[in-house]
Amino acid sequence: MTSAEQNQDIGEQLQQQVAEAYSRGQPLNICGGSSKSFLGVGSNAHPIHTTEHRGIVSYEPTELVITARSGTLLSTLNRVLADQNQMLPFEPPAYSANATLGGTMACALSGPARPYAGAARDYALGCRIINGQAQSLRFGGEVMKNVAGYDVTRLMTGAMGTLGLILDFSLKVLPLPEYQLTLACPSSVEDALHKMQALGGKSQPVTAAAWIDGTLYTRLAGARSAVIASAATLDGDPLTDDPAISAQFWTDLREHQHKFFQQSAPLWRISVPPLTPPLEIKGDCLYDWAGMQRWLFSTDDAATIRSTAQSAGGHAQLFRADDQLKALVGVFHPPGDHLMNLHRNIKQEFDPAGLFNPSRLYADL
Repeated sequence: MTSAEQNQDIGEQLQQQVAEAYSRGQPLNICGGSSKSFLGVGSNAHPIHTTEHRGIVSYEPTELVITARSGTLLSTLNRVLADQNQMLPFEPPAYSANATLGGTMACALSGPARPYAGAARDYALGCRIINGQAQSLRFGGEVMKNVAGYDVTRLMTGAMGTLGLILDFSLKVLPLPEYQLTLACPSSVEDALHKMQALGGKSQPVTAAAWIDGTLYTRLAGARSAVIASAATLDGDPLTDDPAISAQFWTDLREHQHKFFQQSAPLWRISVPPLTPPLEIKGDCLYDWAGMQRWLFSTDDAATIRSTAQSAGGHAQLFRADDQLKALVGVFHPPGDHLMNLHRNIKQEFDPAGLFNPSRLYADL
């Protein structure tokens, strides 16, 4: 049996498992590499494993498009792309060597390049899923223009597996930059926020900007000559002359391996408009995405943190905490009634029996 035939067989087995669960009304907990199992409230639902459904379906480097099965390791995907001098532009965090493509797209997390290159949804071209009635459905395609009508592919991106089991995903990719350089500049957080915002309005090859413990870090990437010329016009000195060490700094930040993340308090992910001043919440804060994403270690109560973020035009997600706290206050920022109704209506369309990842996003979904 060929590899393609084996994976087709695994896909059919997954479909059969969903069909059996649907007939019994048995909830399912979709399990990939479990690298992001800490996101959302845990479930006692019956596990359905996708890791054996793996491999590259198609890859056209000249077309900048790759399609892979959901159980494909993110590290494998990155290695295949790197061999062709290409990359996933949204720099998804893995958090574990076991991270898979399915989990990556289901969680829709993006790395430091998010404000400059776009989010995971921006590169989602097509997908194949099993819905809650055990039907295998394909959406989108392998070209950006093939997005007529309701874009289900982007809907699946970030749904946390609550709408269906992802089988395959097609993504747009981009070339790796020729050269990158990171500048470090001592700065107050207020000054850093203004500098990061100003960079967004200039024709500089900025691909990441973050403020950590009194220092503004700015990553430039692109043609070597352009990066060096731009660096000469900006504040700060090179963090290092070694591109590999420079790249490792952002990898550590993306993967939460930076020393900042070695704290024991609950970790909150706060999203606010970029020029929002420091929020009046007690704790230790790291500013990423040019100030739009803020990682906060705080023991303040959840209601205070969420109301403060909401007053600033943003929202707060309890990213890492013990299960007791997550169950008590929820993980994701509570949506308004209108948005919650939309969630319920979409859930009803794709998973009417409520099989997939119950309560992973919200307690009553």
